[in-house]
Amino acid sequence: MSSSVYARIRENPKFQDLVARRSRYSWTLSAIVVLVFYGFVMVVAFNPKLIGQPVAEGSMWTIGIAFGLLIFISFWLMTAVYVHRANGEFDRMSQEVVQSAWKENQ
Repeated sequence: MSSSVYARIRENPKFQDLVARRSRYSWTLSAIVVLVFYGFVMVVAFNPKLIGQPVAEGSMWTIGIAFGLLIFISFWLMTAVYVHRANGEFDRMSQEVVQSAWKENQ
């Protein structure tokens, strides 16, 4: 692509909307991951007895193990949600921006 096409893409309001939406969405998911992960680490650091308690009477699973597994499962689910949105909404918006730039170039 020529530099004029790139310039039209960058100036396109749809492109700017795409960048803003994608950034806001990824920063929100990143903040959730950081808060949950470091929240778990803080509980481990400041209340290890809570993390070491069994999930049920006689269980070998502790609250910490169960919560840790749930954290990783939730991270995988958030990744799947992001990929789904990226492959749908964000890709569609990208294609619209590129197509409009090509039409203006011809």
